[in-house]
Amino acid sequence: MEQEQNGAPPLAPDKQAVATEARRLLRAAAAATLATSAEGQPFASLVTPTTAPDLSVLLLLSSLSEHTRHLRAEPRVALMVSGLPEGPNPQTAPRLTVTGLAEPVPAEEVPVLKARWLRHHPYAALYADFGDFALWRIRPMAALWVGGFARATRLRATELAPDAAAVAALAAAEAEIVAHVNHDHADALAAIATGLEGAPAGDWRLGNLDPEGCDLLAGDLVRRHTWRVPVADADDVRKALILAARAGRAALA
Repeated sequence: MEQEQNGAPPLAPDKQAVATEARRLLRAAAAATLATSAEGQPFASLVTPTTAPDLSVLLLLSSLSEHTRHLRAEPRVALMVSGLPEGPNPQTAPRLTVTGLAEPVPAEEVPVLKARWLRHHPYAALYADFGDFALWRIRPMAALWVGGFARATRLRATELAPDAAAVAALAAAEAEIVAHVNHDHADALAAIATGLEGAPAGDWRLGNLDPEGCDLLAGDLVRRHTWRVPVADADDVRKALILAARAGRAALA
């Protein structure tokens, strides 16, 4: 269903599952490797990504950095994020490489998207407003998902993209959901953070929402909670949070 809404044929169940796992990994990533090039010479650097609701990748980059100079001349890039390996062999770690085009975020979009980026990287508030920093966006064109050793699947942009209707529904309801949950259900957030995500006790708040999960915040700490199944609207979010809070409390009992 989700790919039909994005204007492409529905994916086979196994590829749909791969696309879901790929989106989850990209949404959760706190760090990534960015590959740029200058005059044919490849260059790799560490960056700190966040995803916009539509899964485009947001990066806060300094104009003084090598990779930003590269992007101005050549917008074609690759970005790799990875998870944890299953054992001592690093090749068992799931990872996703996204290829796409990078562009500066237009000024009218910066306030909302920069706030979203900062909720995923709250420690960066110390330098995010320095004059040399600007928000960039990578629009995915294709991706390669490697689920572990010798398990690779190529994904087109339409296959990787989240359900457009769900993205729109959550974007419209996100501010109200976040305000309500943070005001009335701090205990539930604490149960999710400490019981399910293994975070220390603290004043946990709800941050960014998307079809794949949500961010939980306490000061500079961020924990990503992934929904059991992707959500499509505000009611799905409510149900998912209730289930997560129950599971968190059970884990703490």
